[in-house]
Amino acid sequence: MELVTPSIGLVFWTSLAFICLLILLRKFAWKPILGAIHEREQSIDEALNKAELAKQEMARLTSQNQDLMQQARAERDEILKEAKTLKDGILNEAKKQAQVEGAKLIEKAKIEIENQKKAALAEVKDQVSSLSLEIAERVLRTQLDDKTKQEALVANLLKDVELN
Repeated sequence: MELVTPSIGLVFWTSLAFICLLILLRKFAWKPILGAIHEREQSIDEALNKAELAKQEMARLTSQNQDLMQQARAERDEILKEAKTLKDGILNEAKKQAQVEGAKLIEKAKIEIENQKKAALAEVKDQVSSLSLEIAERVLRTQLDDKTKQEALVANLLKDVELN
């Protein structure tokens, strides 16, 4: 029964020992333990704050990256549009220049054909006149061999001249 009902002396010494233990623990253990816990709490808060800042920075960088990507796409589209416009302009200019050059070549060819045609006609006329002269010369020689034929020819020519 002594265990169930302690005596006053035992309660006094147990309480005194407990109080001394609390004072010693408070002086030597609680302050360092609470300081370590407080430091740990501060480091966790700092880490959480840094994590939040990093998260905000990542969100900002992601947004900035998306903006840069949109700008790059817009610039790419603009460059492609300008390149297509430039290509179309160059093609149109080349077509026009080819048409002009073709027209010039056709005109030169027509002029050359006309010149060669004139030269050929002049050559044919020269040949015809040469042949005509030769034929006339031969005819006249044959007719002029005989004196009576010469007089008849002169008479015919005089009649033609008088009629005209």
